[in-house]
Amino acid sequence: MTDPTYTPPKVWTWDAENGGAFANINRPVAGPTHDKALPVGKHPLQLYSLATPNGVKVTVMLEELLEKGFEGAEYDAHLIKITEGDQFGSGFVSVNPNSKIPALLDRTADPAVRVFESGAILLYLAEKFGAFVPTDPAQRAECLSWLFWQMGSAPMLGGGFGHFYAYAPEKYEYPINRYAMEVKRQLDVLDRQLASQEYIAGDQYTIADMAIWPWYGALVTNKVYEAAEFLEAHSYTNLLRWTLQLEERAAVKRGRMVNRAWGDPSEQLRERHDASDFQNRTQDKLDAAQKN
Repeated sequence: MTDPTYTPPKVWTWDAENGGAFANINRPVAGPTHDKALPVGKHPLQLYSLATPNGVKVTVMLEELLEKGFEGAEYDAHLIKITEGDQFGSGFVSVNPNSKIPALLDRTADPAVRVFESGAILLYLAEKFGAFVPTDPAQRAECLSWLFWQMGSAPMLGGGFGHFYAYAPEKYEYPINRYAMEVKRQLDVLDRQLASQEYIAGDQYTIADMAIWPWYGALVTNKVYEAAEFLEAHSYTNLLRWTLQLEERAAVKRGRMVNRAWGDPSEQLRERHDASDFQNRTQDKLDAAQKN
């Protein structure tokens, strides 16, 4: 892409070599590319994921359920390496025909229940365990409104701003400005919402917080896209207060480590099959064991 303008053809054709991050896994058709069965662990819940913001939502939720004492929330978290095309294996596609992480199998039912799309998984788990969604009708409606706000808004942040600011092969002023304006509007929405209450949907910590924090918390603390200065993230003081408050939760600290395959090895738990894995099987410990 070198020309500043583009005239679309009458019929679009796929350019598999279009460049940019993740170009090697993007394609205009669905379905599996190869046969590969999914691994199955010992716990009732089987999660197939990666520690992107959408994946972190679910691992935080599962760790929060365990923190509250719900033993039935024990889970195996299997790493799906999306840059290597694991999401296009036949087993994964059978759980999520959209080939996106995260995907969940609940094996307490026969046949097992598949759940895909991160917001659907959060709501499914909240209803299964009766936790992190208010029971009062008005408060429940508020919580679900913010959950769906995140599901509708984050594509503008990730696929819009994040792509054109951080991942596109060339930077262009118009798309960056267009999406930066929208992301700053979203940050202002959240900052205003948090000006008079502790959590997103009121005085209770809910799945709305778990859905929004991995995306917008990471953005304002410069953990994604390296755009905090560009977006003047420091000016959203209420949002920053909430972000840092959630970061201190024990379950959040654990949840963000699960299926993480980059960054500090001590914060990577690429697969999670037992609560003890956080102490014994982080990547730094596995690397050290291999050297000995």
